Amino acid sequence: MDQKILSLAGEKTADKLQELLQAVKEDDLANLLQNQAVKGKAAGALLRAIFKGSPCSEEAGALRRLKIYIRSIQLVESGDLQKEVASEILGLLMVEVHNFPGPLLVELASEFVSVIKEGRLKNGKSLELLPIILTTLAAKKENVAYGKGELSGEECKKQLINTLCSGRWDQQYVIQLTSMFKDVPLAAEEVEFVTEKVLRMFSKLNLQEIPPLVYHLLVFSSKGNRKKALEGIITFFNELDKQHNEEQSGDELLDLVTVPAGELRHVEGTVILHIVFAIKLDCELGRELLKHFKTGQQGDFSNNTCPFSIALLLSITRIQRFEEQVFDLLKTSIVKSFKDLQLLQGSKFLQNLVPHRSCVSTLILEVVKNSVHSWDHVTQGLVELGFILMDSYGPKKILDGKAIETSSCLSKKPTQHACKLGADILLETFKIHEMIRQEILEQVFNRVVTRASSPISHFLDLLSNIIMYAPLVLQSCSAKVTETFDYLSFLPLQTVQGLLKAVQPLLKVSMSVRDSLILVLRKAMFASQLDARKAAVAGFLLLLKNFKVLGSLSSSQCSQSIGASQVHVDVHSRYNSVANETFCLEIMDSLRRCLGQQADVRLILYEGFYDVLRRNSQLANSIMQTLLSQLKQYYEPKPDVLPPLKLEACILTQGDRICLQEPLDYLLCCVQHCLAWCKSKVMPPQQEKEEEEEGVYQDLEDLLESITSRMIKSELEDFELDKSADFSQSTCVGIKNNICASLVMGVCEVLIEYNFSISNFSKNKFEEVLSLFMCYKKLSDILNEKAGKGKTKVANKTNDSFLSMKFVSDLLTALFRVLIWRYTSIPTSVEDSGKKEKGKSISLLCLEGLQKIFSAVQQFFQPKIQHFLRALDATGEEGEEVEGSVTHRAAFQIRQFQRSLLNLLSSQEEDFNGKEALLLVTVLSNLSKLLEPSSPQFVQMLSWTSKICKENSQEDALFCKGLMNLLFSLHVLYKSPVILLRDLSQDIHGHLGDIDEDVEMEKTNHFAMVNLRTAAPTVCLLVLSQAEKVLEEVDWLITKLKGQVSQEMLSEEASSQATLPNHPIEKAIIMQLGTLLTFFHELVQTALPSGSCVDILLKDLCKMYTILTALVRYYLQVCQSSRGIPKNMEKLVKLSGSHLTPLCYSFISYIQNKRSQSLKYTGEKKKGKTAAVATAMARVLRETKPIPNLIFAIEQYEKFLIHLSKKSKVNLMQHMKLSTSRDFKIKGNILDMVLREEEEDEDDDDDNEGTASEHEGQDKEPAKKRRKK
Repeated sequence: MDQKILSLAGEKTADKLQELLQAVKEDDLANLLQNQAVKGKAAGALLRAIFKGSPCSEEAGALRRLKIYIRSIQLVESGDLQKEVASEILGLLMVEVHNFPGPLLVELASEFVSVIKEGRLKNGKSLELLPIILTTLAAKKENVAYGKGELSGEECKKQLINTLCSGRWDQQYVIQLTSMFKDVPLAAEEVEFVTEKVLRMFSKLNLQEIPPLVYHLLVFSSKGNRKKALEGIITFFNELDKQHNEEQSGDELLDLVTVPAGELRHVEGTVILHIVFAIKLDCELGRELLKHFKTGQQGDFSNNTCPFSIALLLSITRIQRFEEQVFDLLKTSIVKSFKDLQLLQGSKFLQNLVPHRSCVSTLILEVVKNSVHSWDHVTQGLVELGFILMDSYGPKKILDGKAIETSSCLSKKPTQHACKLGADILLETFKIHEMIRQEILEQVFNRVVTRASSPISHFLDLLSNIIMYAPLVLQSCSAKVTETFDYLSFLPLQTVQGLLKAVQPLLKVSMSVRDSLILVLRKAMFASQLDARKAAVAGFLLLLKNFKVLGSLSSSQCSQSIGASQVHVDVHSRYNSVANETFCLEIMDSLRRCLGQQADVRLILYEGFYDVLRRNSQLANSIMQTLLSQLKQYYEPKPDVLPPLKLEACILTQGDRICLQEPLDYLLCCVQHCLAWCKSKVMPPQQEKEEEEEGVYQDLEDLLESITSRMIKSELEDFELDKSADFSQSTCVGIKNNICASLVMGVCEVLIEYNFSISNFSKNKFEEVLSLFMCYKKLSDILNEKAGKGKTKVANKTNDSFLSMKFVSDLLTALFRVLIWRYTSIPTSVEDSGKKEKGKSISLLCLEGLQKIFSAVQQFFQPKIQHFLRALDATGEEGEEVEGSVTHRAAFQIRQFQRSLLNLLSSQEEDFNGKEALLLVTVLSNLSKLLEPSSPQFVQMLSWTSKICKENSQEDALFCKGLMNLLFSLHVLYKSPVILLRDLSQDIHGHLGDIDEDVEMEKTNHFAMVNLRTAAPTVCLLVLSQAEKVLEEVDWLITKLKGQVSQEMLSEEASSQATLPNHPIEKAIIMQLGTLLTFFHELVQTALPSGSCVDILLKDLCKMYTILTALVRYYLQVCQSSRGIPKNMEKLVKLSGSHLTPLCYSFISYIQNKRSQSLKYTGEKKKGKTAAVATAMARVLRETKPIPNLIFAIEQYEKFLIHLSKKSKVNLMQHMKLSTSRDFKIKGNILDMVLREEEEDEDDDDDNEGTASEHEGQDKEPAKKRRKK
């Protein structure tokens, strides 16, 4: 039969072929085709012959063709055919599709859809035919029967696609189906159907099948709906990450969640590569991705991002056109995230409304951790981001060239957190990726060298951390390190010290690097530049500190640990120590040569020797010998000669230039500290000491003893520094005397400490200490007196004290036991007036010292606060639990100072000491920061502070400000302070009176601390500042809501469901603004004095209306949902129309009237003094500048209310009164009159004033314009 069909097909006409085929049953024909195809015998030729004999113009032929199509598709799917045969059959089917009539195309397509939905596909090969069928169907112009009606070809195609997307897809054919759709012309709605279906299928696939599906989805997205495709991919991986981290096994994602982390990360990495590749081909995809992240940034960056999305953004930076945009987006998002975190930490109101979010630092460092799984495309972006953050947000240079550094974590600004994050990214990336290490190091070293004039401490810290992590790894980069050493001579001293300290572990493992450094330092020692020589000394001292000689004491007393690198080095510890001894003695020889150089170089040496001695005790003999021989050069050996020191030799005179040659005070200070340390640490354990070494110590002790006794005997005349001496900075003698005086005072300080330390509390030694202090004081008084007489006080620059912290603390303990005991045991009120000096009693000085100590510990020693509080509480039990102990101990100290403040407030008015009260409040503020806000102790502190403010009336403005600040700082961590603000505004209104003088005020007395003296400007400015903070919080919440709405409005379904969770936030916003409105309602009726109070109130009112406008615009966004406008929003609008807007206009008139009176008064009082009038005018202009801004803000608010009224069908304007006309028209007749007045002589002044006063009552605006002129 097949041969017959083929032979007839070869004829020119197809009539006989048609007759033959009609005679054969369709099933037999189909079976014949199947047999031929399976055998691989000329199936293609047979199929062509059948098509030739089955023309679509005849119904029978078309139906036969349909039957053959269906059987051919089944054949291709069966997998029984050879690959070539299957491809040939499919090719023929594709070519002939366009001949089908519409109804049969619909039937064929429907059959395909049924096969897919019912899961009858075997290998999906036949899916290549479906796009051509759908495309041909869509092109049919005539209507075809579909279901119960008739539809156009395009409509039929749409229905078929809808049916296909709503049905079940077999897991193994999802990728092929997605790929198939890219060849079908689709409308936007159909693209959305398909995209949503594919995204729903993600969760049903195995993890390894996701990357190819993503690839085909991205190719398909070029038809449209890119945004939805990208968002779906990001959301899927975000959820997957969350579930993986939580180790929860959901029903749908069981296989995905339980896969190893490595496999998941590899899949994510592949998906990111596919997305980046797709963006390179389709830039619109990249723009949509950036738009998605920017929209998310408006709401909440931490909630809208995940490690996967950040990794994706970083990968896109490899595409040049998106690089800058992505880094800018990440930079601003990171800083915004830290700012949001700071805002949340400082407000209990926001903490209650906004759930805890993951910190942006955690997310980005998670990306670094994940990048270990072959995410090479992310690594470069991470490195660039790290450096961008460090460059942009590192410490900034200030006037004296130093950077502002804060060590306390709490006090760090968002920009400082961003800089720290940059350093963390680079350090963690360095640890994980070997390939990138060289680049990171090179960039760090380049910045250290090229940015010498800017603060680079953050880069030095990063370098130190990198080297501490892996000093051996850096041996491969030793060439870069030695290259950097060549620039040491040109770098500032601070940078040199930081750099050498950072590379110190590397010097221990690399002899070549160490040798290179020594060569550079020796060369720098004889350089012509002073900075180079200073750098050389600093470098050598650092080497001495870190290369221990055999037998040195352990460095447990020292502040800096040697580092983990010692593990690699100390294997041959004995050999190293012996070699180190030779090395260190060579350095000591080099340093001795420095003793003949400038004072600045010697000073660095003297400051460094003590640290070297503590770290390398075996060098004690060498150091002490050096110091002794140096000191002897300036010591007068004859015991009867006064003074005992040769001050003349310390000063160098070169023509007219006089400068310090030997910083004798620093030399003596170094001797004193080194001697004390050697006696306490080195001598006792070592009984058998060399006579030579003991002799050095004895010589130094004798020498210091001799200097002490002779300094006490010396008079100022012996130093030629009595009252008659010249101390002016303009003469050579004056400069020389100033240098000598500074040296003598320094020597006195050093001798005071030395004698106190060896005194063992003996009376004789203490008398010597007092005598030395009297010498110091006489000289200090003379210098102060001379400086006071001079025109400038530049010469009166305070020198650094030589007294060590240990000495100061020992001395204070000896005098007062402890400061806190002295203050609490002997209050200032019972102190003898004879003990007072310059208005400050000893107890007050103790309190001042305590306050400074509390501040310093909190700012610089945050981790040691618990130990500090334990030390304060001598009776505390050591066994007390660590948990909560900081709060308990702080509360105990707080109670002591609360009692002191209560005693002070309950004393007679004349005995009240404002300075003491302010210091106590400052101490309480410092201690209250240590309380946990959720603890009962914190609540007790808040209620106590509130009670003090309510029950005590003090007129001391500074004390009032300190106490109210304390109240607010506590209140915001407990709940929102809006009720507090409202009560305080009523008190201010009551004390200052109303702007309408006829109104009788009923005084409220919520807070006695508010009185006529403190109400304005002290309390008024404070409450306005707090109101501004509340407005900022509300503004932040509204921005957050707007960001959420813009994301939720993607689909109506999402929008309607997601508006409900916002309801508590909306309610809180309206409540805050309502209470603030009553707060402003009181203040705009208050007769505030001109100046800052009025100015800031106008600005805050402007901000209030701007935020009300923002809220109205938010409701314009969401009122399209069925929810409409809440009732409390209508009440807020009503309240603003009745209680605020009219009063704002009255307040503006009040200010303008005051201005008119002020100008008139100034003009009358100082007639003829043009300068005085001009000054008054300038002040008035400055004060009234915010008025136009306020009026504009009010009018904008009313404009958007009108829009909202129309959209919501609620009349919100019924409570709004028409605004005062403020168009400031120029009235011609009055303008002419003013111009004529200016031309008249001064003799007509009285007439002019009369004319002006006639018009003053009619229209004040032109009169105002006249005054401006």
